Amino acid sequence: MIPADLALLHAPGTPAVAPDGSFAVVARTAPDLESDEYTGQLWRVATDGATPPQRLTRGHRDTDPQVSPDGRWVAFLRAEAKGRPQLFLVEAAGGEPVRLTDAPLGVQSARFSPDGAAIAFVARVPEEGRYGDGDSGAERPRHITELPYRNDGVGFTRDKRRQLFVVDVPADPDARAARPGADDEPAARQITSGDTDVEQIAWLPGGRYVVAVAARHAGKDQDLRSDAVVVDTAPDADHALVPLTDADAGSTLAVAAVLPSADGAALWLSSRRTWARRAGSSSRPRPGSSASRWPPATPRRPPAGAPERLTDAEAVDLDPGTFAVTADGVLAGVLHRGTVVLREHRADGSTRDLLTGLVAHGVAAATDAPVAVVTAAGPVTSGDLHAVDLATGASRALTDWSAPLRATGRVREPREVTATAPDGYPVHGWLVSPDPERFAGPHPTILMIHGGPYAQYTVGLFDEVQTLAEAGYAVVYGNPRGAAGYGSAHGKAIQHGFGTVDTDDVLALLDAALEDPALDGERVGVMGGSYGGYLTAWLTTRTDRFVGAIVERGFLDPVSFVGSSDIGWFFGLEYLGDGDDEESRAKVAAQSPMAHVSRVTTPTLVIHSEQDWRCPVEQGQRWFVELKRRGVPAELLLFPGEGHELTRSGRPQHRLVRFEHVLDWWERTLPVARG
Repeated sequence: MIPADLALLHAPGTPAVAPDGSFAVVARTAPDLESDEYTGQLWRVATDGATPPQRLTRGHRDTDPQVSPDGRWVAFLRAEAKGRPQLFLVEAAGGEPVRLTDAPLGVQSARFSPDGAAIAFVARVPEEGRYGDGDSGAERPRHITELPYRNDGVGFTRDKRRQLFVVDVPADPDARAARPGADDEPAARQITSGDTDVEQIAWLPGGRYVVAVAARHAGKDQDLRSDAVVVDTAPDADHALVPLTDADAGSTLAVAAVLPSADGAALWLSSRRTWARRAGSSSRPRPGSSASRWPPATPRRPPAGAPERLTDAEAVDLDPGTFAVTADGVLAGVLHRGTVVLREHRADGSTRDLLTGLVAHGVAAATDAPVAVVTAAGPVTSGDLHAVDLATGASRALTDWSAPLRATGRVREPREVTATAPDGYPVHGWLVSPDPERFAGPHPTILMIHGGPYAQYTVGLFDEVQTLAEAGYAVVYGNPRGAAGYGSAHGKAIQHGFGTVDTDDVLALLDAALEDPALDGERVGVMGGSYGGYLTAWLTTRTDRFVGAIVERGFLDPVSFVGSSDIGWFFGLEYLGDGDDEESRAKVAAQSPMAHVSRVTTPTLVIHSEQDWRCPVEQGQRWFVELKRRGVPAELLLFPGEGHELTRSGRPQHRLVRFEHVLDWWERTLPVARG
């Protein structure tokens, strides 16, 4: 890829499927370099593959479709240029969309009721006097009394909680569409209120009760636990959040998603366990996640007994976003060695894998037919739609939306690399090499390290790697200890041990790749973001083998991170060591790059976003200043208006300019020999 190829990264979202399984609707979005926004529309795709996909809408940014229970309507979110997403309705066969909401901060998700007569949705409700068009600097101060009070990319959260709403579907949407601005627009009813966020909604059969995920327990300001709850949406109800799980009783369950079973007799939960709380500390999601099936419950009374866990939290990592109910069970995405496998978990405890070797990231199943539709990425696709026959397990690709990118000839396929760490531990990753006909070897090589750390590099098409390979670099990347997708023990291996076995693993992977004579072992660079920025900086405090480094949005000083990051109140303390005694402070300092910055001699480009609240900008600024003070060649690249997710969802023009700076840095520090 070249930087401008960002516009060819067509990414489908989570699909919706018709009840009879005959068609699916999916949003396809891509960075638009001209408008400097992400734009896209809805597409209708036949699941038998007999007809090509057809564009259903033509808005600026149409996303998150839901098909009505009778298959006639599609509800979706539409955002106009520079605008906030609102709920719209359009016929599944095509037509003029009808707007249903005017939420001040936009709508986030929506679900049809079982009879299709209403739509439940979630929207943030601003505190009175905030987030309007006036002078934000004149607003009254924020009085903060709890630890989790802001999120990167969202901002402050207590003054704009996510609440549940219900809006009736118009009796004659076609008539309303013909009369824009009609005053008979259905008014949405706000169901929940108060100081609790509601998310991950789903209707129970009968169309009165909604299940959701919420942290409503005592002490929620000190931990990361959450419950499955049920809400009565009837107009005369009290709309209380009735818990179905037991965070009040001290459970370490962090519910991530909840869905009713096909017959409505039970609930499926996707959850993580949290590390147990200790005095003066908090709990956080820990490596390993599980799917559970809950016994039947009445809306006003929690179910008896405990949920039946169906997956082993020590061996299986689930993707909560890839979760859909089938007639026999539930479909879930399982992280596995750089892929996300689509796995069916049945009520009887049996499982089967339906789509392997790809990175599944969204799924829906038909209610009246054995058909599921899943979006998945692969080595040469940024995402396509696949139909899965649940009766036979067979699957077929329905789209090929990355064909224009492949047609450029600028996509290089990765090959697996395996290595052995000094202690005998196996390390897994990939190598992408440049075109040998265009670039004379041996090639300069870049070691790339992912963030998290509890995340994984995957086999999916990766714009970072492809852009470097197109510029003539070989890129080595993998999943050292601390990563997800290799079991809980792998993920927990670096707790209180940052910069230990993870360092051994990435260097072992690099050395294994450098055994290829086409790679130049004497000209090697290193780069990474977030935790990858941590490990990049850490490596430069331990060795001078790297010709250059890029430290991006780095976690660089765990001491200041505690009070400045939106997750600082738990992340560094749990991972690096907690407590205020001298031993604990020494343990944290021993794992801190900033404590060892005087050892660095490697020329370093520091990249950070000015509004990064996950790894605050002071982390990058201080690293840059300390290097400059010591005479180390260093540069600082700051992006205004961006948060932690710049490389994945930042403004398209910022992403393009960042690539240009990255390539310029490597050209100056690690020049390529062209063929």
